[in-house]
Amino acid sequence: MPVPSNRSVGDPPRVLPRSVERAIRAMRAAPGRAVNLADLAKIARVSPRTLQRQFQAFLGEKPIAALRRIRLESARRQLLQGSSQVTVGDIALRCGFTHLGRFSAEYHRAYGEKPSQTLRRQVLLAATQSRSPPLLAQDRDRPSIGLPPIEARDVDQAIVLGVADELATALMRAGITLSDRADRACYRLHGSCRGNGTQVRFTFRLVDSSTGRHMWAYDHEATVDDMFHFEEQLALRLSAAIQPILRAAEIECARRKPDADVTVHDLTLRALPFVLALDADSHCRALDLLDRALGRDPRHVLAIALSAWCHAQRAVYQFADNPDHERERALTLASSAIRLGGDATTLAVLGHALTSAHDLQTAERVTRQALALDGASAWAWSRSGWLDVFSGRADSAIDQFGVSLDLAPTDPLAFNNFIGLAAAHFHVRHYAEAAYWNERALAVHPSAAWVHRALCPAYVFLGRTAHAQRSLAKLRHHYPDATASECAAAAPLAQSDRERMAEALESVGLRA
Repeated sequence: MPVPSNRSVGDPPRVLPRSVERAIRAMRAAPGRAVNLADLAKIARVSPRTLQRQFQAFLGEKPIAALRRIRLESARRQLLQGSSQVTVGDIALRCGFTHLGRFSAEYHRAYGEKPSQTLRRQVLLAATQSRSPPLLAQDRDRPSIGLPPIEARDVDQAIVLGVADELATALMRAGITLSDRADRACYRLHGSCRGNGTQVRFTFRLVDSSTGRHMWAYDHEATVDDMFHFEEQLALRLSAAIQPILRAAEIECARRKPDADVTVHDLTLRALPFVLALDADSHCRALDLLDRALGRDPRHVLAIALSAWCHAQRAVYQFADNPDHERERALTLASSAIRLGGDATTLAVLGHALTSAHDLQTAERVTRQALALDGASAWAWSRSGWLDVFSGRADSAIDQFGVSLDLAPTDPLAFNNFIGLAAAHFHVRHYAEAAYWNERALAVHPSAAWVHRALCPAYVFLGRTAHAQRSLAKLRHHYPDATASECAAAAPLAQSDRERMAEALESVGLRA
């Protein structure tokens, strides 16, 4: 699944000649306008030959090639803001593509998916947002954000007020506390809007209030045709993008506190990176921290949920000698957490734990609750994708993993979407795609040797024997006593997929 950029490829660097800047700005202002080289040269105020030479020297491409890229970027942005009221054909024509088949082929080459797939994900996302869930109560353990007024011209005030309202709602649903006084909040989110007719660009910066450090920046350019839908979509994406940034900042704050000042929530935050590290030693450290937290407050719901997830992962990733015991422990903890209730993050964590412990029915229920609370929860979208994998709904799973990656491409759990995409493709016997996504997962987490139990079978079914043998050797190195049946049983897959996995592993020499 390609990771979309929020910045257009057509953004001209400051060092470009003014003629090139003029041409690029004209392309971006009206990507659907029918222009040729002579038209662009007139806009740039140079000869066509000079413009060709300057584009080639400074951008490495011809002006018309740059225009096609800018049109693709514009189409990508509009598809990522799509709704059920628009079609791929509408967007293609608006961006200057008159031949739908050629547009689809170019889009697929650029982004690795069909434009209809991108649009389908956005419709799915919008349907989740339409549920209008109740807002969460404020909690002193949650990070607080101040939202100063968004800077904008008077003519754009209606847009920025709508965005600010939607953003406040999205952040509260994500469990983030909003402060009435921006100067008293832990963090401040500064925004600005620059408009030009129906074209608007929003820029946001997240600042640590105590140090003034700029933590993160985000910009978003769009054609505002459906004002309400645009405001909602922008707020959703901002909320999703902010969550991992705040989580990382809060973890670092907890890590740096003197031990004498550490709270139960701090211990839980300290444990989280070890839960996500996906190796046996890290899981032991995570459980030690979580046990300390629960020793001080047995009802701290996030600590309980993370502990359940950790025990379940120990079974899935073959970190424990008795996986059945680990699953039982995970189910007991998850049951306690469900009785206590929690925010969208806690529910998404419980969805992960319950799925890994093979209680798919309860996992689906809490994951739906997580998405009802916060449609911007990338973790919940990922877990919903996995539940579709187990149910054999590969196309739906691929869509939902794509939503998770669209919302939070740099989140630590984005890696889990790669594994999920590989599993979905393995289910429908698309072995080349399964191998590709497993390879991407290993590139992100080279220490996750258990990925080879799925990668090796994909190579086997592709007939890539040498690759399969190398993959098997790495699996054996980390799991010398593992059998094909154990690897298949531990894998979070449908039963038919486990059987094919075991068959492939046996065929390359792993004992049954």
